[in-house]
Amino acid sequence: MSNQTHPYHLVNPSPWPALGATALFMGTMGGAMFMHQKPGGGYLLIAGFALVLYTMFVWWRDCVHEARIDHAHTPAVTRGLRAGMALFITSEVMFFAAFFWAFFSASTLPKLPLADTWSIAAGAWPPAGIHPFDPFHLPFLNTLILLLSGSTVTWAHYAIIKGNRSETIKALWFTVILGALFTSCQAFEYTHASFGFKQGIYASTFYMATGFHGFHVLVGTIFLSVCLARAYKNQFTPQQHLGFEFAAWYWHFVDVVWLFLFIFVYCGLANTLMPAFENIFTGANVMIAFFIALAVAGYAGFRIMAKGGLPKAHH
Repeated sequence: MSNQTHPYHLVNPSPWPALGATALFMGTMGGAMFMHQKPGGGYLLIAGFALVLYTMFVWWRDCVHEARIDHAHTPAVTRGLRAGMALFITSEVMFFAAFFWAFFSASTLPKLPLADTWSIAAGAWPPAGIHPFDPFHLPFLNTLILLLSGSTVTWAHYAIIKGNRSETIKALWFTVILGALFTSCQAFEYTHASFGFKQGIYASTFYMATGFHGFHVLVGTIFLSVCLARAYKNQFTPQQHLGFEFAAWYWHFVDVVWLFLFIFVYCGLANTLMPAFENIFTGANVMIAFFIALAVAGYAGFRIMAKGGLPKAHH
């Protein structure tokens, strides 16, 4: 390491990628066998899942060791890790976009061909027989819980930057408790729902979107619980707290997704605004917007070139 002339971290040979791939293969095969009622499928699924958890633990343990003991997370490495986390969250945005797309497609433009599978009348949403949740009952309470948890995780971040360990621990405890409270409220909501998962397009898209969000809240709560344990061990410093920073990014992402769910799924804002959307997003208006954007981009490019082009990189 003393002869290294670059700021990057060359990872030592590790067994964890191979072990992780093996664990995922076991879990996938076990899940398929279990769903097809093949003997031993359940045991293989459990073993694969347990091995995945073990791989996650030991791999991230090594990452923490590389950061704290080996001091391998240089500014260049940190930038790469941040870029990786940003790309991961971007992939999560695309994941939820698919569920929102399905919900909007079914809700704003109910289609008669779906009548072969689910009973849905043209222009009727929610479909007959579906009684959606009151958005200003438990969903509104959960919205307040998540917004408050976003504040407490930001409080924890500032406490770390100030080097205040006791405030960090206190704020993280509040955040973890609020995350667990959200999950409990959502479980209570599901058990008191008037419709089941298989009861039509509304129920399927509703449970897929809110259920996967609930799973992300659970993962985020575990993520922050690990950060809480690390805070007790005094592993975060104002200069080095990337693990917590990623947990905070993930938690804020979960908050934003819930706001979209509350506004567009629970409150049905997309259906309320649909007549306005149909008048605004006409072919002519979209074409006009395209030419305006093209003109703005051309003008910006002209201004850049008039000032001597893009700034040159310094080596």
